[in-house]
Amino acid sequence: MSVPKHVAIILDGNGRWAKSKGLPRTAGHTAGAKNVENIAEAAHNLGIEYLTLYAFSTENWNRPQDEVDALMKLLNSYLKNCRNTAKKNNMRVRVIGDISRLSDKMQKQITDLEEESKIYDGLNLTIAINYGSRDEMIRGIKKIGSDLLENNIAIDDITEDTFSKYLDTYDIPDPDLMIRTSGEQRLSNYLLWQLAYAEFYFTSVPWPDFSKKDLKEAVEAYENRDRRYGKV
Repeated sequence: MSVPKHVAIILDGNGRWAKSKGLPRTAGHTAGAKNVENIAEAAHNLGIEYLTLYAFSTENWNRPQDEVDALMKLLNSYLKNCRNTAKKNNMRVRVIGDISRLSDKMQKQITDLEEESKIYDGLNLTIAINYGSRDEMIRGIKKIGSDLLENNIAIDDITEDTFSKYLDTYDIPDPDLMIRTSGEQRLSNYLLWQLAYAEFYFTSVPWPDFSKKDLKEAVEAYENRDRRYGKV
């Protein structure tokens, strides 16, 4: 099996999963959070080196306040527990997105988690929190503008490779495969620059039910694609 080096997943369907079971949306988010470790372990066992998960977008702030509060509480709890999970599974964890809008407590948890887990050399898990690709690119452009004004770079130095270094994902390879669960077939402002040459895989399975078997099927579909980079 030709396993993709980097898989990015849009974790969709938590709310619909909960509704189908007569549960509140928050129950779906809780079930989805519990599934992260299962899929991270499955990805590592399949030979995937990098896994990036879309946990909370810049647009998610527009959801009802009680749902946003529940999501923040859940993410806060996950980040706290992830320190032990990272150690147990030899997993390096990074967070991408604009974390400045998060609470001071959560920002510290992110910083501590990234610092503590950078010594691990197993799966590279990246979690996108308060992430939006357009926001990421605008932040990158502002950094480039600042460096131009300070004469740290010249205008002719700006290439695709240069721009990539100003993005949140500067130290990880671009995804080879993007998976979206729960049937929707759009990118929702997710890694727009990085997914330029990725294969897309859409499944109707909601994220809380997405299993090792489903991940393997996505990888097998990827392996069967005829990828012609740079060709029409």
